[in-house]
Amino acid sequence: MPKTSARLLSLLSLLQARRDWPGALLAERLDVSPRTVRRDVDRLRELGYPVVAMKGPDGGYRLDAGTELPPLLFDDEQAVALAVALQIATASGAGIEEAAARALNTVRQVLPARLRHRVDTLRVTAVDRPETRPGPQVDSGVLMAIGAAVHAREVLRFDYSPVTAPGPVRAEAEGEREGGRGVLPPPPRRVEPHHLVTWGRRWYLVAWDLDRGDWRTFRADRLAPRTPTGPRFTPRELPGGSVAAFVTARFRGTTDATGDGVGGWPCRGEVILGLPAAEVLRHTREGIVEELGPDRCRLVLGSWSWPGLVAAVGRFDADIEVIGPPELRSAFARLAARYAAAATDAPEAPYS
Repeated sequence: MPKTSARLLSLLSLLQARRDWPGALLAERLDVSPRTVRRDVDRLRELGYPVVAMKGPDGGYRLDAGTELPPLLFDDEQAVALAVALQIATASGAGIEEAAARALNTVRQVLPARLRHRVDTLRVTAVDRPETRPGPQVDSGVLMAIGAAVHAREVLRFDYSPVTAPGPVRAEAEGEREGGRGVLPPPPRRVEPHHLVTWGRRWYLVAWDLDRGDWRTFRADRLAPRTPTGPRFTPRELPGGSVAAFVTARFRGTTDATGDGVGGWPCRGEVILGLPAAEVLRHTREGIVEELGPDRCRLVLGSWSWPGLVAAVGRFDADIEVIGPPELRSAFARLAARYAAAATDAPEAPYS
């Protein structure tokens, strides 16, 4: 590659790495004179890169946003990360599956042979859990509108349907129930949008509901933004300290968000298992495991319900000692009687 072309690529890579670059520092990094940097910047501008000159004692340059997308330059790790992310995007539920597949094909075609080989050997197939109904698809325009309001910290107004049926169908059904009289649609919701999150292949908006005076989560596929947005707001502090803790606690049915992976569950219990701690840890995604001996450990676990917690503990093939609380002990007794009755009443089965 000619020396000038190689230097242009190096300059472009530096400009993409940080927002502002003093001219003298660019000249030092490229081992050229400031005059050469100015000429190379002019060449980049001719190629369509919007490089802006900054005034000041030292002067400098910035790669600004343009009206078109010019050729981009990625290092090896960035190129591989982009290819993997595009493969996973096909199962995002954001309505961008086809665009992600086309973008992946474009990126792969321009990768050097050594990077193309790395990407091809790291083929990722995103598979969702089997469900009775396919996951809802969210219009990418809705996600962009929500994201823009979150970024600008502007009050978002939207129509929200608690059912998946279209609005007109729902209104007609309500009108029939009212003896043919039309029913006015509910007023739009007004919220301070804070985060756009994904959970279980669904998109949610975490926001402060201005009319209800409380934090709420809204399904993005049931949300129709209205324009224009409202006034700007100062973000409130999210309960739990982080959006991950808050959302996890809400989907567990409680507003308690702690960092131990247990406190957010409605039901929390403690037992001692006759198993090594290392073996229990391999099968426990959430909870606390404490080693008490070579074949004995303490397990603190949470669940939606006490029977659910008992079932989670019962999957370990080991002796169980219940520490507490009393509700957990009672749940063990109820399930023990239920299982014993099932074993006694069941007809003899030809299983070996």
